[in-house]
Amino acid sequence: MRGLFRWSGKWWPGVVPLVLFWAVAAWNNTASVEADLGGKSAAAVKDIVLDKTRISVDGRDVTFGADAFSEDGRHGALIAVESVPGVRLVNDESRLVPEAKPFVWSAQREVAKITLAGNAPLPSVRAKLMDVARDEVKGIEISDQMNLARGAPVHFEDAAVLLIGQISKLKDGKVAISDSGVTLSGMARELGGREAIAAALKNLPQGFSVSANDVRAPPYVFQANKDPVAVTLTLSGYVPDENVHAAILGSASRKFFSEKVVDNLKTSVGAPSGFVNAVIPALGVLSRLSTGTLVVSDREVKISGDALYEAAAAQIKAGLPKDFPRDFQVQADISVKPASAPVDATVCQQLFNDLLSKAKVRFLTGRATIDSDSAGLLDHLIETALRCPNANIEIAGHTDSDGEDAANQALSERRAQAVLDYFVKAGLPADRFTATGYGSSQPIASNDTDDGRAQNRRIEFLVR
Repeated sequence: MRGLFRWSGKWWPGVVPLVLFWAVAAWNNTASVEADLGGKSAAAVKDIVLDKTRISVDGRDVTFGADAFSEDGRHGALIAVESVPGVRLVNDESRLVPEAKPFVWSAQREVAKITLAGNAPLPSVRAKLMDVARDEVKGIEISDQMNLARGAPVHFEDAAVLLIGQISKLKDGKVAISDSGVTLSGMARELGGREAIAAALKNLPQGFSVSANDVRAPPYVFQANKDPVAVTLTLSGYVPDENVHAAILGSASRKFFSEKVVDNLKTSVGAPSGFVNAVIPALGVLSRLSTGTLVVSDREVKISGDALYEAAAAQIKAGLPKDFPRDFQVQADISVKPASAPVDATVCQQLFNDLLSKAKVRFLTGRATIDSDSAGLLDHLIETALRCPNANIEIAGHTDSDGEDAANQALSERRAQAVLDYFVKAGLPADRFTATGYGSSQPIASNDTDDGRAQNRRIEFLVR
């Protein structure tokens, strides 16, 4: 017995390394098997649409977790994992993605940010909507706050893509889907944007309809700025069509006799009713100012600037209510330009000549009624008369040779008197002026041409 125990004591130390070697080998083999089964299981479900896939292996047992978008997809994924060679048991921790009732989605635009929120039916659709938003509105932040959910209506993806295209037309606002209903709100970026969105909505996929479209148009703005330093009249903003565009340019060229008209106008829909009937008289008011600005925003007219003399400011303010369409609101901030220094008779005559070389006092055809387009010129002539308070001035009327001499003589007298009356109404003393008609007796051009006859029909100022 003593010998046996001695032998056993010698054997035991040799067994320990063998056991350790066997344990390490077994562990390495198990780890290799688990890694192999994990990789094969992941490959088995890679073509199945899943979200948050989770696979872990313990020996030959696989725990499979994922969010599936249909019962068929979930069941198919389990079968695929169970069919992996070497898998003994599959512990199912998969679930269906929650169903959204109603299925809602939205895209909201702030000035420099677009947020996509609500639900998307698949990861691929979610990614596509983000890509579409980045392409449609470049250079601003796109925030993804979408969740994945089941229950999307048929053609949801097409409807959402179309609506993202409309968010680019908004300055701010929101487009949304609730099941098959579409709603829109906000402010269009440009005039015509609201109409463009409405036209695009006609292409919504079958089954979708517009529940509410509360997109507002931006104000319809027309602006005119008279700059006496640059001697320009700058027109900007919008007009409804080319006919109105031409009418406004023509009116501006007649009313503003010395300024260069700078045309920056664009055509766009959305003009309020009566637009041209408000803009043209507003330009007439601006033509009577030495410097000023006109802004027509929808049905609100704002005019500011300096009148050439005190009575002109009073006349302008008194005439505003009756000169504009009833549904337009008119605000006028009219001050008076400081009076210019007096001049002698010779300089006064030169000033009259300079003004009348740029434009003529116009009358209605065959009548002694002063055309409203001449209001700006007349105010400048009155300002000149105010600068030579001691001079006596003859207002001379002339006609062309068409018609009877007696009729032309009478017409020239009435026209000269109409101008004198305009001056007296402006506050100038009547005894400083005489109105004389010369008929067709003093032509300055040939009466054989239209242009010559037009030159002969004139009002002159003669400083005595």
